[in-house]
Amino acid sequence: MFSARISDLIDDRPDDGIFRVSRAIFDEPDIFNLEMRHIFERGWVFLGIADQARDPHDFFTTDIGRVPVLVSRDGAGKLNAFVNSCPHRGSRVAQTLSGNARLHVCPYHSWTFDSAGRNKNVKLKRAGCYAASFDAQNHDLPALPAFGDYRGFLFGSLDADVPPLETHLGEAAKLLDLVADQSDEGIELVPGAVTFTFHGNWKLQLENCSDAYHFTSTHPSYIRILEQRQTSNTKAAVKSVWESSDYWREDAKGVAGGSFSFPYGHVLNWGIFGVTEALPLYERAETLAERHGVAKRDWMFNMRNLSIFPNLQIAENASSQLRVIQPLAPDKTEMRTWCIAPKGESREARRQRIRQYEDFFNPSGMATPDDTVTYENCQRGFASRVDPWLQGYARGTTAAREGGNRFGALIDLHPAFSVLADAQLGDETLFRSYYREWARRMAGVLAP
Repeated sequence: MFSARISDLIDDRPDDGIFRVSRAIFDEPDIFNLEMRHIFERGWVFLGIADQARDPHDFFTTDIGRVPVLVSRDGAGKLNAFVNSCPHRGSRVAQTLSGNARLHVCPYHSWTFDSAGRNKNVKLKRAGCYAASFDAQNHDLPALPAFGDYRGFLFGSLDADVPPLETHLGEAAKLLDLVADQSDEGIELVPGAVTFTFHGNWKLQLENCSDAYHFTSTHPSYIRILEQRQTSNTKAAVKSVWESSDYWREDAKGVAGGSFSFPYGHVLNWGIFGVTEALPLYERAETLAERHGVAKRDWMFNMRNLSIFPNLQIAENASSQLRVIQPLAPDKTEMRTWCIAPKGESREARRQRIRQYEDFFNPSGMATPDDTVTYENCQRGFASRVDPWLQGYARGTTAAREGGNRFGALIDLHPAFSVLADAQLGDETLFRSYYREWARRMAGVLAP
């Protein structure tokens, strides 16, 4: 049995300028089991967006940690979330990722539930010789103890004793607003979800989305293609937003972006892209400025990699991607990803969005394979305990400031910590927010 104190796993000494993370938190099975129980299964977890169950009786399935979940819109149009497990013998009731069903029939013994989770039939009940106490029991699908909707982003918890969703999101909710406000009609997932796995710990994905330091070293082929596209002017080439930005150039001067860190483990890595035709959103630039102001509109065009701890990421850089992290084992993670888009955009903007999405993201794109190979290389390296501490959380230490800065103030954003950076900094201090929240959640089960 693995035994450790939190201080053996997270070395957090701000007065000394030291923050280190142990390799053990990435590969120890006992730690993984504690994470599932105390981080995923006792806190708010992202489930999906309301548009995934748009019409009456629409549903989709997901997981909270190791627990299967069913999100369903009932006949009256109300969204509900249930544990996707038959109260009879425990089988998953809904077997598919999504669909439309007035009734869900358990495949084991045919107990039947409607789209509101109510038990509608116990097979052969009259012949079952049940005791009188059976009728006094609740045979419905168990509702999630906590279920919340923020601007179409759905969250749930297996523990009722969680803070209100608005408290959990805090200032980071304003970054979800930047997504939701791109259209008065709301947001949608472009058809064509991608699911893949990699042999690495889930926290590697959490870190990488906010890691600017790796871009030029992990994705050299993509950078060479960007350079070729800038000189070739080939009409058939996918136009990338990176081509109109200096953010990826190591010789760029001045402020290129930065990071914001928030309570509850949420972080944002951001870069200045400018209002550019390379983004499909450009067709709405004037309208968005009129409705939301120039500052908020400009922030919609900035590169933004947002992580809502522990499992939601929205990457708005080469295109717009929504990622859901699903840990499977200490060294195995499933990713569910979608292209996310404002409703009502033109056919040309949607085509551009999809081409950019295909160009950069997912196993068929030019970035995700580089990243997943790197995760697996890291996972192999974690086996070493010659030096148990990783040194990957030090960049940006002297640049980090408590509170916000002038760029965040433009959208009334008040983070706990902020960093302003040129393209070469590659701030790593924002990862500390993840691990301080990790330590807070694990404090009840691991000694200090």
